[in-house]
Amino acid sequence: MTSLPLWKVHGLMLLAAVLVSSSFTVGKAITHGLDPAVLLLVRYMLATLFFAPILVAKKLFSLPSARQLVGYSAISASTVSFFWCMFEALRYTSAVNTSIIFTLTPGISGIYSAIFLHEKLGRGRIWALLFGMIGALWVIFQGDIGRLLAMDINYGDLLFLGGCFLMAAYTPLVKKFHRQESMLVMTFWVLCTGVGWLLLLSYPKLTTVDWQGIALQVWAGILYLAVFATIVTFYLTHMATPCLGPTRVMAYSYFYPAFVLVINWGLGNGLPPLVILPGVLVVSLSIIVLQRGASGFESRSVSL
Repeated sequence: MTSLPLWKVHGLMLLAAVLVSSSFTVGKAITHGLDPAVLLLVRYMLATLFFAPILVAKKLFSLPSARQLVGYSAISASTVSFFWCMFEALRYTSAVNTSIIFTLTPGISGIYSAIFLHEKLGRGRIWALLFGMIGALWVIFQGDIGRLLAMDINYGDLLFLGGCFLMAAYTPLVKKFHRQESMLVMTFWVLCTGVGWLLLLSYPKLTTVDWQGIALQVWAGILYLAVFATIVTFYLTHMATPCLGPTRVMAYSYFYPAFVLVINWGLGNGLPPLVILPGVLVVSLSIIVLQRGASGFESRSVSL
């Protein structure tokens, strides 16, 4: 087993944040090409198939106990539900909006962790979570108090917000159910149980899919999401959570808005109105405070 120093764990979570941010833009580009449930099923199946040889090569493959299987299923249920909400929401809203709304997730996750895992947030991190949420709302409503008071948001935004409440349980569940097994093992079985949930969700639609009519762009997007936004990010998140704690790991989502804006700008899509930039700045700076706050997980290195 290889142990990583804390600064490297933070560096890997920054990499994961970039990859997750790219998934909003990729998801927006391909979501109309395939039903969200079917798209997710293909994504998870590819990720599982790619990941299985790694487990076999490292001689880590073994069947989980019933208790472990329940834990892995609970973790995958939160991610599958979230991703379905994400792809369905992207049919009605923008990648920037979803990335901003997702910055509400650390606060929700912090509440879950405090209640169910007794994680001590501290006054500084509570304020940082609060200001992160305020910054996110600023961007969503483009600094227009009238829109905020009128709750002028679309169906896609509301659906994705519901998904964020489910995703907020992800890192607390990883922390709760991890039993010192290799993170490769946990990642693999979370993917496997995710395939099971998605088979139940998408089964009625599988026979109606025109598989030959799916555009090459959609297949390329699914492949990217399966490898980089699923295998890599799942593994890095599972690896970092026991070390940093659920709230700190989830706090890296505060970088998503800035990263999505940069990605969209790089693709020639232009920048959003300048009025939202103060909100982006607030949610981006909040993570600095969150990472500096005291944590009971701070002294631990992480095993790969």
